[in-house]
Amino acid sequence: QVQLTESGGGLVQAGGSLRLSCVASGPMARGNTMGWYRQAPGNQREFVAAILPNGVTRYSDSVEGRFTISRNKAGNVINLEMNSLKAEDTAVYYCKTVLPYGDYWGQGTQVTVSS
Repeated sequence: QVQLTESGGGLVQAGGSLRLSCVASGPMARGNTMGWYRQAPGNQREFVAAILPNGVTRYSDSVEGRFTISRNKAGNVINLEMNSLKAEDTAVYYCKTVLPYGDYWGQGTQVTVSS
C-alpha cells in the first residue's frame, strides 16, 4: 500500500511560480513511476508530468518548458516547479504513483492562477 500527500498549492498571479510536493509513504512507496495530473472544473483529469524510476521525465505539451518535475534520491518525494503560470493552469493537481498491481492517487491540492 502507498499513501500520497500533496502540498504547495495556492493562489498566484499570472506569470508567477509555485512549487508542489508529493510525499509517498508506505512499504511500497519508493522507486515507482510518479507524476502529476490536474483537473479543472468541468474538465477531465489530464496528465501534466511524470518521472520514471530511471529518472526520465515526461511532460504534456501545455506545460513543457514551464514546469519541471524532480524526485529525491530516496525516490519517494516528487516536486513540480511551475513557472510562468497562466490562468488556464488553474486546477486541482493530483499526485499519482504507479505500482505493478495498481495506481494510487493523492487527495489533490488546489492551484489558482489569477489573470
